[in-house]
Amino acid sequence: MRAHDPERRLGAAELGTGLGRRATLVQFSTAFCQPCRATRRTLSDVAGMVEGVAHIEIDAEERLELVRELDIRRTPTVLVLDSAGRVVTRASGAPRKADVIAALGRAV
Repeated sequence: MRAHDPERRLGAAELGTGLGRRATLVQFSTAFCQPCRATRRTLSDVAGMVEGVAHIEIDAEERLELVRELDIRRTPTVLVLDSAGRVVTRASGAPRKADVIAALGRAV
């Protein structure tokens, strides 16, 4: 996972729902993306393990304006947001659970 623009913030207006109290895992997916399914399971598991962390999945095809704004080039792409909605880390492809937990450590 790589760092991203520390000034960029996302909130309920962009995401369609509120942020997690401590951090938010934002997943950009498409309907027929096989790695997106595995990513959904991984992020849901981590969000369930870590108190105050939310997992939000966004259909990239339905949110093209946001996809372009954030320069999402493939699915799955995962953004890790801190409690203020700042993008602290982003990664493309199916992440390993250990990598997601490590990225959360930078967000909380």
